Amino acid sequence: MPHVVSAAALATEAERLIAESATVLRPDVLAALRAAREAEPSESAREVLDAFIENAAIAAADDVPLCQDTGTLGVFLEVEPGVFIDGDLHEEFAQMMARLWPAQGLRASTVRDALLDRSNPGDNTPAFIEIEQAPHGVHGEVPGVTLSVMLKGAGSDNASRLIMANPAHGIDEIEAVLIDLVHEKASMACPPLIIGIGVGATFDKVGALSKRALLRPLDVLNPHDELAALEARLLAAVNATGIGPAARGGATTALAVHLETAPAHIAALPVAINLGCSALRSRTARIC
Repeated sequence: MPHVVSAAALATEAERLIAESATVLRPDVLAALRAAREAEPSESAREVLDAFIENAAIAAADDVPLCQDTGTLGVFLEVEPGVFIDGDLHEEFAQMMARLWPAQGLRASTVRDALLDRSNPGDNTPAFIEIEQAPHGVHGEVPGVTLSVMLKGAGSDNASRLIMANPAHGIDEIEAVLIDLVHEKASMACPPLIIGIGVGATFDKVGALSKRALLRPLDVLNPHDELAALEARLLAAVNATGIGPAARGGATTALAVHLETAPAHIAALPVAINLGCSALRSRTARIC
């Protein structure tokens, strides 16, 4: 018999996670900002980092949004084998958002159709939902669903890039594209950045891969040693640009670079780079 998780239960848990994400900065991001402030040699950059840290404290204390752009809602579901989701996810999330956005004082930032109808529905719908099956269940536990939510503003999302790279060029091309993007658009994305890079899959899947990379806590190393070393190399290259917090110069242009990889066609190397801002807002929970 399948284990049933209701769409309504997922929406209810998402409501809690979104409300927390909007007002309380992820602890790992806050810790990284504090560490960057202590290590930052530039007085101007330290002032910016102090402002970001103070902003996080005020938002949490007053239960107000960390950023005026409360963005679009990304929902990532990892469904373990043996789980059946009962109900209409899109409808349950739409109803939840219609309650939460005005109650939480979150700005409605979506339009009904990107090309044909750019009127605002007033409730920030829809949720952009990505579903994938987990490779295996959690041993010894009832199977469930891992739910992640992300509030992503346009300033950082617009500062993104997707290319179909040359497999023969590999890492060197990825680094070159990343540094070019940082020089061009880092200032738009409210640095210091958290950078998610997806490599592999297909043209239509690699963007989601780059956003999933942003969900990993900053204090958790990539479990693959080669990728962990590459993340450190890319982070050093980004910080060597000297763009710094709020693009005012300094040693901390990014707090982390995270990579997620996937299989791909032998002739393809899809690469998506998604810049996360200094107020990266996400939460993850497991429901069973």
